[in-house]
Formats: sequence, C-alpha cells, structure tokens
Amino acid sequence: MGRDWLNGSRLLVLCAALLGIAAVGVVALALSGGGDDGDGGGDGGGRAGDGAASTAPEESGPPAPKRPARLGPAPAAVPAVRDWRPVRGPGWRPDDGGRVVADADGSLADEARLLARELRMPYAEGPARNGDVELRTVDDPATPREAYVLTSRDGRVRITGSSDAGVFYGTRTLLQTVRARGGFADGVVRDRPDRPQRGFMLDIARKHFDADWIEDRVRELGDLKLNQLQLHLSDDQAFRVESDSHPEIVSKPHLTKREVRDIVRLAASRHITVIPEIDSPGHLGAVLRAHPDLQLRNASGARVQGAVDIANPKAGKLVDELLAEYAELFPGPYWHLGGDEYRALMAEDPGAAYPKLAAAARERHGADAGVTDLATAWLNDRAAAVRKHGKTPQVWNDGMHRGGEVKPSEQRQVAYWTGKEIGERQPEEYLKEGWRLINLNDEYLYYVLGEPNDFTYPTGERIYERWTPAVVRGTGSVPDALAGPDRILGGRFAVWCDLSDAQTTAQVAKGIRMPLRATAQKLWDPRDPELSWADFRALADQVD
Repeated sequence: MGRDWLNGSRLLVLCAALLGIAAVGVVALALSGGGDDGDGGGDGGGRAGDGAASTAPEESGPPAPKRPARLGPAPAAVPAVRDWRPVRGPGWRPDDGGRVVADADGSLADEARLLARELRMPYAEGPARNGDVELRTVDDPATPREAYVLTSRDGRVRITGSSDAGVFYGTRTLLQTVRARGGFADGVVRDRPDRPQRGFMLDIARKHFDADWIEDRVRELGDLKLNQLQLHLSDDQAFRVESDSHPEIVSKPHLTKREVRDIVRLAASRHITVIPEIDSPGHLGAVLRAHPDLQLRNASGARVQGAVDIANPKAGKLVDELLAEYAELFPGPYWHLGGDEYRALMAEDPGAAYPKLAAAARERHGADAGVTDLATAWLNDRAAAVRKHGKTPQVWNDGMHRGGEVKPSEQRQVAYWTGKEIGERQPEEYLKEGWRLINLNDEYLYYVLGEPNDFTYPTGERIYERWTPAVVRGTGSVPDALAGPDRILGGRFAVWCDLSDAQTTAQVAKGIRMPLRATAQKLWDPRDPELSWADFRALADQVD
C-alpha cells in the first residue's frame, strides 16, 4: 500500500457514518487494543522492558484517533527493517494533535527536536500523551548499541534503544514511513544493523567538494542509517584542509577548519563519525611541491611522483605534525593512514630500483630487511602517532605486506579494496591472521570519475543483487566462518576523483544516489532482500 492507506481509513469511517452503522466504529475501537501501551497485541516475542510505559504521569491529550482498527502495511524504510509485527489498530499520523517528546535535559533532546522539525510537530518535554512520539533510552545491556524498538499503539509512537544512536535510527524509520504513507501502522519494529561500520568515502583532494555539498551528503547518510564518512584529504593533486602548522601545503580551494568543524558537528548529530585520511607514504604530491627535498628518488636520481623518501626522518616528522594538528579537528575514534600504492613497492625489484631505501632498511632492521620492511616501519610509526591521540589506525590492504623482518603493529584495521597489487594477498589471508577488515571492494563499491583503468560506474542494482560484506574481493565470498561482523566490520561506498572534471558535483550526487542506498541496505541486512530491485528503487523515491 502507498500513501492512500490512512486516507482510506478515513474514508471507511465516513462511509460507516453515512450508512448509519455507528456500531461498526465502536467495534473498530475495541479491536484497536486499548489499555496496554506496550508491545502486546500479537507481538508475541518482546523482551522485557521494550516499549514499557513511561514512569512519568501521562496527560490525556487529544482523544485516540477514531479510524478503523486494521492491520496496516509494513514500515517503508531504506534500509528495510529486519522485523515487523503488525497489530490491529487505527495507526498513527503526525496530524493527530501530537508532539515529539523527550526529556529536555536528556541526551535525546537533539534527536527529538530534529524529528519535530522534520515532521512539523511541536517538541515537548513530556509526559507523553495520545498522539505523541516519545523517545527514550532504556538500560538493557542485552540490546545491541545501535538497535531500537519502535512501538505504534493506540495513536501513539514510542521509540526506545540502549543508545542515542539506536533511537535516532528508529526516528529515521518513522520519518521515512510518514513520507511514503502519511502515517505509521500499529505494530512493533525490532531492528538492528548487521555491521558496526557502514559508510561513505569521499576523495576531496583530487576534486573540491564545498562544505554545503558535503553537509547534504551527511544528511543523506544519516537518513540511510550509515554511520561513517571518510574524507581523503590529500593526494598528488591537492591538499584540501586549512593547516596552521604547514600552510604552505594547502591548495585552493579548500575547506577551512571552521567548515570542517561544522561538518563534524552536523555528522555527530546524525551519529556519523568523520574519519580523516592523510595518505602516506604515497599520494603526497601536493605536500612535496612545497617540500621537494623530501621526495623519493630512484636509482637514476629521478623524482618519483607523489612518494616521500621514507628513509628521511624529516618526512615522517612533517606527516606526524599534520596528524597531531588534525587530531582535535576530527575527534572520532578512527584515523585512516593510507599506505597504498607506494611507488617504490610497485617496482619489480624494489631494492635494485631504490638502493638508498634498501640500504636504510638493512641499517635499521637487519641484514635481511628490504624496502617492504622500511615501508611497514613507516606505517607503524604513523600508527603510533595517532594512537597517542586515542585513535585506532586504519590502512589500505596494499600497505600490509606478507612476511618480512618488520611486522605491522596492532591494533589496526585493514580497509580491503584491491587484489591487483604486486604481492597481492587474498582477504582470507588477512582474516586468518586475525586482522579485522572493512570492505571497499573496488569491483562493486568504487565510483571512479571518468572510469579510468577499466573502472566502470557501479550500479545500485548490482550491489543490491550481488554484493554482501562477505564479497571482499572480486565477485566471490569469503568462507562463512570468516565473514561474520566480528571479522568483516562493515564497508564503505567510495567516490574517487581520478579524472576530476569528468562529472560535476551535482552529477556525482545523482550518480551515487542509488548505489549508496543499495550499500546501506546490504550493510544493515546482508540477507537476500525481499523487494525486487524495481520495487526497492520505487520505495527509495517514496521515502526521500
């Protein structure tokens, strides 16, 4: 059913009145299940405490709606809810004279005020009454942090969770369903994400995206229950964030620190963590234009594009100064250190092509050490630098090398994107070694502007029908024993701007719209979707 569900309910009441069978209305109200405002009425599996009544005295408020008691449609949401138990009742709609209610001194006041604006309802401190939407956290250690329960009964909606994030996701389900249907049927939603990390990665180095564009994506990510935004800040083309410690490396145009703080603040209000990435030791061409003395040279003395000399302590010092400067600007728990495509390791014989690096490796790490050991030690040092600020490092998988004298330091997480590098390693190898992965499979999740190097723009349909978090490389899945949320933490859909002028920012927003929604669906629930792709796409149009 679509937007006409509640309108159809009103029509039934009118017809009953015209036919003079008022008794039908009385029977309908009786079937709505008056009295108990909890989960009951046919749910049959609720945990204790879910949807329990508020301890504050209730106001009577507007009378309960006099629409027919019936089983209404399932919620309309992207991603789809995992469990819906309908009960007979009149349903709820935002014009029932209600308010959005939360404790003004509590942590959910911001979520309540946001929902009130979106539904064009007043905000109130409570107590809850007929017609209201009540937001509450519950002390339930058994409930996953991002899970929520949404109960619609007797003309009232209650959303509970063990964390603010879970309650916020419940408000997204309510908001989207109202957009699609005008109201919410009576019943109980129990919902939770399958993966803890669900995100979007944006290359703002090769192409400038202004703050307004990024904030629009933040709002979009929030509605889709995605919880991470990775910003690739630096590359050979540009360095795109204001810097006080090294203003000489900053490109024009760029984001000011004030703009970044506004983005981070908006993201936090949607329970989204912003993850910065300063990629090293490759992809630093913009930094090297201001510091050519730190650039790597090969055996013939030629400068190597984008690569710093990892044998030069001054290079590490500069990068660490940037990491320290931005630690406060990006207060989240993760920092992406890059580590991919270092050109010295892309040579067939790195030691012969870069003899100075090979000599430094032997000097620092023993006679059997090579250039890969020097590169591993570089990332270990950068990881130590961000850990001092309470961050968990993340690195690209081709910054993690097999064997060697120097081992990658723990704790870190591996963002797996490719299996095409020299010395490539299957995702199973990382998983069996105990590393936890974030899935950025370039076969499905890479939107590369201009489609260079055999990339093609990914489609939402292909992600929706063929990809899951277990499909880490290519089109095959890792074994089930290695594919759980404790091993593969989640994934991110990525926009890379290799040919930056190939699309405008408006075209990018349009091009990624359905791929983002498909990614959100499969990270929330990787099971085969119930809706066909055509129906999912139609639903996305209804709930936006």
